[in-house]
Amino acid sequence: MTTTLAPPARMGKAAVAALGMLAVSTGALESVVAPTLPLLQGELDMSPSEGALLTIVLAITGTLITPFAGKLGDRYGGKRVLIRLMAVVSAGGLVSALAPNLPVLLLGQILQGAMVGALPLSFIVVRTHLPSGASKAAIGLVSGMFVGGSMAGLLTAGPVAETFSRHWMFAAPTFAVIGFTLLVNKLMPSDPPSRPDDARLDWPGLLLLSGILVTLLLVCALAPEAGSQPLVFVALIAVLAAFVAGWTAVERRSVAPMVDLRMLARPVIWKSCVVTFVICLGTAMGVYLVPQLLDVPGDGYGFGLGATEIGFVLLPGAVAATLAGPLGGIWERRFGSRAVVATAAVLMAAALLALAAAHSEVWHVAAGKALIALANGLCVTAMVTSIASSVDEGDTGIATSLVLVTRVLGSAVGGMLGGTLLTSRTLPGSDVPTESAFSTGFLIAGVVAVLSLLVVRTMSKGVKE
Repeated sequence: MTTTLAPPARMGKAAVAALGMLAVSTGALESVVAPTLPLLQGELDMSPSEGALLTIVLAITGTLITPFAGKLGDRYGGKRVLIRLMAVVSAGGLVSALAPNLPVLLLGQILQGAMVGALPLSFIVVRTHLPSGASKAAIGLVSGMFVGGSMAGLLTAGPVAETFSRHWMFAAPTFAVIGFTLLVNKLMPSDPPSRPDDARLDWPGLLLLSGILVTLLLVCALAPEAGSQPLVFVALIAVLAAFVAGWTAVERRSVAPMVDLRMLARPVIWKSCVVTFVICLGTAMGVYLVPQLLDVPGDGYGFGLGATEIGFVLLPGAVAATLAGPLGGIWERRFGSRAVVATAAVLMAAALLALAAAHSEVWHVAAGKALIALANGLCVTAMVTSIASSVDEGDTGIATSLVLVTRVLGSAVGGMLGGTLLTSRTLPGSDVPTESAFSTGFLIAGVVAVLSLLVVRTMSKGVKE
């Protein structure tokens, strides 16, 4: 009977702990695909380009949901929306666990992408129910536990899949998500809608952007077979152009656009988007190509590692990504955004070009992947911080949403380009790509990262006095 008290009810320690354990569970569920991708490709008879598609669909759903999560929370209450989003995540985990083929698994991953929007919403709920100091500590706890869950998923997915089956590597963390969602629902106090009349939702923009991303993925997936299906490929290009034109027109006229394209005219925005696109393209190349390279039979140029061993090789990259966020924030305040982004671009280019030239030892691959993850975290943190301090407070959400969309576009293009290269350079009658496919992929991404420095050098220093 006290759900509408003026000061919101306080969260107890048990509720914060339950939210933290929910973050651990979602982090584990989110990370199981990366180390087991070669295993999934083998069991589901996927081509390399189809495997690349599997690595990015979760992020695409997150991009579409995240800008709406806060507005939905304003309209319906933060806890209510959080629980429903986690119900979607749980459904996605169960679909992924039961998936008999790639299309069903893709559907499961699309549903799981709701977790990307649910996590920021959980931070909003924490701030609603805790005083400033306690809320910062709780947000740090939840963020850290999500990262910890990601590392746990990275390390346990392989052993679970190899000991039991691929189905259980999705099912185990999903059961944990369901249990902790129920616990959060029971322990967390309810919050009323805060601004029900102002929470406008740009549904046309959401649908058209969904069409753009889906069509872009189809274009990239069909690129290796474009010569054999030219009419289909051209038709997809035309559909993609139509979606882009329609989305641009809708967003320019919308009162509350999902992405305010007019802000792209600002130098700080378009430069940030260009650099973010490039860095995320390189990151996606590394995320996709590295596990594939580790899986290639060791009698040629690869290493023939299993899913468990691949998880351990990827672990330094996960640690580097964890450190990159706080380091990026500290360095941005001390040295300015341009210095941090330039450092990230140099690290990204060096790692990718080094992998193109030398990938004959496991430590080469592990070190290169760690540098790529560090560069990505440094760049994204500096970009978001720079934009947040360069626009009016009321434009922060719109400006950062542009970077978010650009980030996923870069990841989509990078992942699908890697898949296309491996597919196109796999000899007939063989399921092993040529070594040149990996070298070319790393080289292309590295050269693009070098070219991004031309944009970085024109950015403002952003040093805060």
